Amino acid sequence: MIESKSWDWSKNTEDRWLKPATDAYYLSERWKERGFKSFLDLGCGMGRHTLFFARRGFSADAVDLSEYAVHYVRDSAAAENLPVGVQQCDMLNLPFGDAGFDCVMAYNVIYHTDTAGFVAALSEITRVLKPGGELYITLISKNSQSFLNAAPEAYVDDNTVLRSDNPTEHNVPHFFVGGEDIGKYFTGYTLINPPVEQRFHDNDRGSSHFVILAEKKL
Repeated sequence: MIESKSWDWSKNTEDRWLKPATDAYYLSERWKERGFKSFLDLGCGMGRHTLFFARRGFSADAVDLSEYAVHYVRDSAAAENLPVGVQQCDMLNLPFGDAGFDCVMAYNVIYHTDTAGFVAALSEITRVLKPGGELYITLISKNSQSFLNAAPEAYVDDNTVLRSDNPTEHNVPHFFVGGEDIGKYFTGYTLINPPVEQRFHDNDRGSSHFVILAEKKL
């Protein structure tokens, strides 16, 4: 069964989701140097990365499953007169043609599904990304306490747990990976740096993520 579910962004009370991740600064410079122009923010949330890249001259598109998030990003872009394309859609069926983007960012997004959904979403990303284009993606590690200590009934499959520890993501499936999974699922890519497992948020104890920057093979 393929399942994906959006965050309820109307319940968000944390300013961190409005501020670009530190890696966005590095990525914008790297991708400018490579001559990349077309940028996709997959699972844009409140639009922190969409707006960030649009301000830096990228042709930015954004998608999210949440209707609330899509309206929020549209209003924010309009307020700054930024020409951003924002659409509501499921990451399992992206509304874009093949090989249309130089770079894709999926920050804390693509794991909000089960295993079959992750495979389908990654396939969609690969489809819309140009050969030689780059993907930045974060995935939750199986070493996280939320995977290791989940109640038996919370497991959807061998890699997926339903989580309800945050008001924004009640009963949202979360897909987890180990190091061996990365090699298994990213065969169509060349990893630019070895994926490093790291703690992602100071206030999210026991949670660790893999950060992956990869180039789609020609």
